[in-house]
Amino acid sequence: MTSPVKPTGCTNLKLHQLSRRVARLYEADLRALGLKNTQYSLLSYVIKLEPIQPSTLAAQLQLDPSTLTRNLQPLLAKGWIEVQPGTNARSRSIIATAAGRALRVAAQRAWKRSQLNVNELIGAARVAQLHELIDACLELLDTQNPSGDRHD
Repeated sequence: MTSPVKPTGCTNLKLHQLSRRVARLYEADLRALGLKNTQYSLLSYVIKLEPIQPSTLAAQLQLDPSTLTRNLQPLLAKGWIEVQPGTNARSRSIIATAAGRALRVAAQRAWKRSQLNVNELIGAARVAQLHELIDACLELLDTQNPSGDRHD
């Protein structure tokens, strides 16, 4: 009879270590453009979904509205996005500016370099396996927590 697999070490720590190491690779390529990883993702979502209300964007990103507001501030300050009046007097919409769109084009090239670098360092097959495993784990966690409260 075989014994069940027993993971050793802290899963949270291991995931965090991997995440930080991979994030550093992407940050290095985006830093030259004056962007952080989170800013690139946020700008990309705004462009993909615009015009979008802040509450809808927060829900899409699974962020707390106050966290979204804080994360939008640098993009607003640098003129990459702007907030416009929404469909009624109480709503607002977020859109990308021309400068934000141009930055995203350059950032997409930097992101692609990072992605290819990760594929080379880890191996494309391992990266594909990692994606499948992460997706499966997220699905299992969502099944166990149907309210969607991820607290991230």
